[in-house]
Amino acid sequence: MTSFPYEESRMTTWDLITALFYHVDEQLHDIPKHPDAHLWPSEVVTLGVLHALKGVGNRAFHRWLTRDYRPLFPRLPERTRLFRLFKTHQDWTRVFLASPTVLGVIDTYGIELIHPIREGRSPQQIGRKGLSNHRWIVGGKLCLLLNQYGLVVGWACASANVPDNTFPGRADGYPTGPPTDPDVRD
Repeated sequence: MTSFPYEESRMTTWDLITALFYHVDEQLHDIPKHPDAHLWPSEVVTLGVLHALKGVGNRAFHRWLTRDYRPLFPRLPERTRLFRLFKTHQDWTRVFLASPTVLGVIDTYGIELIHPIREGRSPQQIGRKGLSNHRWIVGGKLCLLLNQYGLVVGWACASANVPDNTFPGRADGYPTGPPTDPDVRD
């Protein structure tokens, strides 16, 4: 294989985690570490973002992290404690949301988890039956509020049976204004 003089090398996962931690720590450096905590707040948020990016289950993520990247997080707690930290401190990620602008867009997106004909077959079913984009789904809805640059300002989620015009908090309580979707009526 030949190498070109100005060819960039590929970023390794180790480099990605280090760069991600740097950017997260730049935003969260003012949050103090609890005296009993094993991880700094920026480490918790970095691990949470990595979990979202990796897109695997809790056990698989923790296994991957401890097997391959334990030296980066030597005080990594056990799996269930780590995911409790993610749930407890999810408000720390609000720092990464964009600022609202004069112009913005708010819309909901239906996330179908199962086909409506299969509704109610499992006692462990998550999601409810509702309308999204003129079709029935069983699942949930994600509501995003974007600024004029397309950056996420706020978000909310609910089950699919919640109408778009009564979405809880309308994405973090920002003023509703006129609806952007002709099917949304107040």
